[in-house]
Amino acid sequence: MNRQASRQQSGPPLVLTINGGSSSIKFALFETGNTLKRVLEGSIERIGLPDARLRVKSVNPADGFSRPVKAPDHTVAVEVLMDWIEERGDQEVLAAVGHRVVHGGPKYSEPQRITAEMMAELRRLSPFDPEHLPEEILLAEAFQSRFPDLDQVACFDTAFHHDLPRVAQLLTIPRRYEAQGIRRYGFHGLSYEFLMGELGRNGDPAATRGRVILAHLGNGASLAAVRAGRSIDTSMGFTPAAGVTMSTRSGDLDPGLVWYLARSEKMSAIQFNEMVNFQSGLLGISETSSDMRDLLECEAHDVRAAEAVASFCYQIKKRIGSYAAALGGLDTLVFSGGIGENAPVIRARICEGLEFLGIEIGVKQNAANEAVISASSSRVAVRVIHTDEEQMIARTVCRVLDIDEKEKER
Repeated sequence: MNRQASRQQSGPPLVLTINGGSSSIKFALFETGNTLKRVLEGSIERIGLPDARLRVKSVNPADGFSRPVKAPDHTVAVEVLMDWIEERGDQEVLAAVGHRVVHGGPKYSEPQRITAEMMAELRRLSPFDPEHLPEEILLAEAFQSRFPDLDQVACFDTAFHHDLPRVAQLLTIPRRYEAQGIRRYGFHGLSYEFLMGELGRNGDPAATRGRVILAHLGNGASLAAVRAGRSIDTSMGFTPAAGVTMSTRSGDLDPGLVWYLARSEKMSAIQFNEMVNFQSGLLGISETSSDMRDLLECEAHDVRAAEAVASFCYQIKKRIGSYAAALGGLDTLVFSGGIGENAPVIRARICEGLEFLGIEIGVKQNAANEAVISASSSRVAVRVIHTDEEQMIARTVCRVLDIDEKEKER
């Protein structure tokens, strides 16, 4: 029996989404058809450590579980995931796999079917993003090897910002480096694309013809300025380490630090990269935790935690002000991501003092995590929108491969 016949007998085709990180593989399974329905989601966590686990959360609670697995590296971890897919029998109705690919470089501005040519180009791009691209390439190749007839689609996190205005793209270093693809790219594009879609579905006219600032605030944090549906600037740059303070990433730094630390501490380029990506941000300032929840709990009696929180809010506030200037005003501000969606006190502190921009927070609405948290007197609509990168990937796969998915709303 061929795969198409098997799908027809077993039910609607399924789309699997894959989001590979430095120590995890997140995945979700969607049923296609008249609607796009999430069947389950899960992750393989703590890859490379002895306590790695496979976790699954299903629409049917009885199907959820958490169990230890051996995953010394991503190669073994993806084999664990594919074995589990085969145990469930999902490969018989699996239509495609959609991969979040963090960096598309200068070439990829749209999601595309994964080909051998693309794999070769992504290998060439690996130095642009050594923390993500090698694992993402490995995951795609592993699925190709195990399921050679399965379609795969790359969804690039940089694509939303691909056509930034020239002035926002340029890095002010010698022009010859631009020929090597060194420029500002921006990230969190899948999240931003999803948020703009939700903004339109919520009936906000700014989604298509207004001035919007999107704040994706989670372990990784960035902001984007969007005019008439197009990104005109974003806080992350050539790498995701640029921009605002994050959980363990530094955000923007004085480049002179590289030379100073090389002289004073004999710090190598590898050590500097490790510091700014994994030892800085909230963790570096607080010296205790990279988790905003922990810092809020102890800020009253720990000045380091208080300063970490204050730095985070200050950096976001400054970026909102600068993007309002770039946009020539502001119609809508959107908070999203783990912190943006769930920390009313952080949203309030960020917006405090921004009344001159027309931003006024409603205390009760904000505390209740309502969808619209701006006061009735606010000239700017302030919204909280749950982002869903997996949903965005699944929708994109259906569109690229023309899989039947008539209803685009959740």
